[in-house]
Amino acid sequence: MARIVVDAMGSDNFPTPDVEGAVQAAREYGVEIILVGDEKIIKPALEKINTNGLNISIVDAPESLSMDDKGEGLVLKARAKDAKNSMAVGMDLIKDGKADAFVTAGNTGAGMVTALFRLGRIRGVDRPALAPIFPTATGTCVVLDIGANPDCKPENLLQFAILGSIYAEKVRGVNKPKIGLVSNGEEEGKGNELVKAATPLIKNSGLNYFGNVEGKEVIGGKVDVAVTDGFTGNVMLKSSEAVAKLITDTIRDIIKNGSLLTKIGGLLVKPALGQIKKMLDPGEQGAAPMLGVNGLVFIGHGRSDAFAIKNAIRVAKHAVDVKVLDAMKSAIEESLKK
Repeated sequence: MARIVVDAMGSDNFPTPDVEGAVQAAREYGVEIILVGDEKIIKPALEKINTNGLNISIVDAPESLSMDDKGEGLVLKARAKDAKNSMAVGMDLIKDGKADAFVTAGNTGAGMVTALFRLGRIRGVDRPALAPIFPTATGTCVVLDIGANPDCKPENLLQFAILGSIYAEKVRGVNKPKIGLVSNGEEEGKGNELVKAATPLIKNSGLNYFGNVEGKEVIGGKVDVAVTDGFTGNVMLKSSEAVAKLITDTIRDIIKNGSLLTKIGGLLVKPALGQIKKMLDPGEQGAAPMLGVNGLVFIGHGRSDAFAIKNAIRVAKHAVDVKVLDAMKSAIEESLKK
C-alpha cells in the first residue's frame, strides 16, 4: 500500500480541500494517508468526515510556509534540523522511509527549497525541475522546467530531457517518448545560445530526440516531452492557462448574452464544452512532479480544491507503484558513464 503524505496546510483554503481530497483518495485508491500540519486545525476538519475503514493518520506540524516566506528566511526554515513546518516535517517522513511520496498545494518555491535541503538531489542532477502535464491535440505532454530554474546551462536541459523521458514512459505510459527542445523555430540551429548548445547534448544522448519545437508543436502534440528553461516554461504555462480561460469565458459569455437561438445552440454543445473544460482543468492532473530531487514530491495550485488534491494523490500513488524514482536514478547514472 502506497503511503502518501499530504500537506494539510498547503492550499489557499486549507485545511478543508486538503483533508477532503485526502479522504476521497484513501477511499477511492486504497492508499495510506498521512496528514501533516497543525493537529488542532486538521483534527476538527477530519472529524466532520466519515473515515471508517480508512488508513488515515495525523502528524503534528504546528507551523506552515506561506507565499511570504522568501530568501534567507525561507532557507533557514527549510533547512533547520528541528523545523516544525508542514513541508519540512512531511518531507522528513519521506527521507526516513516512513512514507513514499509528498503532496502539497503550497508555495512552489518553498516546496523546492525544502525538498533540496531535506531530500537532496538525485546523484548527477544539478537542478531539479517542475514538470506539469500540458493538454495537447493528441493527448498530453510533459513540459519541464516551468519555473524552478529561470537560468539554465545546456547540461541542465539534458538532465531535464532524461528525467522527463523516464516520467513520461513510467507514469504516462508512453513508449519511447519523443523529446522536443523548445525554440523559436523548428530548424536545427534556431534558438538562443542555450538551445543551440543543448541540441547536440540531447541529440547524442540516446533519447528519442524529435528536434526543435515551437509552442504550436507542443500544443499540437508533436512531442511527448518538451524541454526548456524555467523562464520560458513559466511563460508558456501562464500564457496557455490565460488563453484557455479567455476562450472558455468568451464562449460562455456569448451564449449567456446571445439570442434565444444562440442559447439553444449553447445547450446542444454543452456536453462538448464540458469535455473541453475537463481537458483544460489543471485539477485533472492535480499536481506537477518535482523531478530530480531524491524523493517523490508533487506540487499543486494554491487554489486546489478537494478534486485536485485527490487527483494529485492518484498521480503520486502511480509514481510510487511504477517505481519512477528508481528508474530516474538509473537513467541519470547511465548518462554519467557516457
